[in-house]
Amino acid sequence: MLLIYSDPANEPVYGTPEFGKMMEGYFKLNEKMQAEGAMLSGEGLKEAETSTTLRVRGGKVETMDGPFAETKEHLGGYYLIDVPDLDAALAYAVQIPSAEYGTVEIRPVMDYNPAP
Repeated sequence: MLLIYSDPANEPVYGTPEFGKMMEGYFKLNEKMQAEGAMLSGEGLKEAETSTTLRVRGGKVETMDGPFAETKEHLGGYYLIDVPDLDAALAYAVQIPSAEYGTVEIRPVMDYNPAP
């Protein structure tokens, strides 16, 4: 999974030429990964302020509005890809436009039902 983090203060502003260029980069990467059969899914996420955080402590459910962690970078989207190894994942991750001003975390997904 490619997890896309960025600091909203460093992102291109919606409606500007820079924002359009960034989105064009995402559209091209989407097309490439689909054409190469690597992309399983991917989406952007709404702002961190729209989230609800849940945790269970001592048998009680606690919910909080907004993100729980205090960070400058927020999880803004993801790609779930099917590639043979880390090098292949890195080759796609480096093409994510937000990598130029944010962070992309590459993390294997657990497989609880491996094929025999």
